[in-house]
Amino acid sequence: MAYNTFTLEQLKREFGLVVIEATEVFAEVPPVAVSEQLRDALAEGAPLAFAISTEKARSEMIIAPVLMEVRRQRRGTTSLFSGTEFTVDAARGLSGFCDFLLSRSPEQLTIEAPVVTIVEAKKEDVRAGVPQCIAEMVAAQIFNDAHGRPGERVYGAVTTGSSWLFMRLEGQRVTIDLTEYFMRDVDHIVGILTAMTSGQASVGKPGPEQA
Repeated sequence: MAYNTFTLEQLKREFGLVVIEATEVFAEVPPVAVSEQLRDALAEGAPLAFAISTEKARSEMIIAPVLMEVRRQRRGTTSLFSGTEFTVDAARGLSGFCDFLLSRSPEQLTIEAPVVTIVEAKKEDVRAGVPQCIAEMVAAQIFNDAHGRPGERVYGAVTTGSSWLFMRLEGQRVTIDLTEYFMRDVDHIVGILTAMTSGQASVGKPGPEQA
């Protein structure tokens, strides 16, 4: 197995996950003022990516510039990986290549804990990418535990480039924020991703059972 072969039911059964669906989980995370560099890149790249209409174009011209902006916002304290192998437990299917990873470390030669996973949705169906993202988040949780960061919240995102959906893993509880954010909300998208990589324990509202 690999990350992209899991179903939600398999993940719940094999890893004992409890899935919570909520809305506006990350709505209270403040937006950030993004750079003119990002705005210029999207102004030119986004229309071209949509015209080309391939996953590769969206990845290069929309998603990568947004994640580069997160790295700029974090002022060199966050590393970015693209198309990198992230095999954590092959025997349990937690193996394969990740579209993007953000790590709370300045090191670019190796992935360091903790990790935020970003999945590019296939066929422009953002919700279809949820199981793959959760599988990668479970792997990131195991990776963090093995690297001396037990108990860290793990975050993930699924994106088509034009829309973004965010998730959080705490223990065996996965909260999926069903609120989608669009490119007109790029300040908020970057704000959420920046908060996720900053280690802010208060990112997002608590799950329903904690309220």
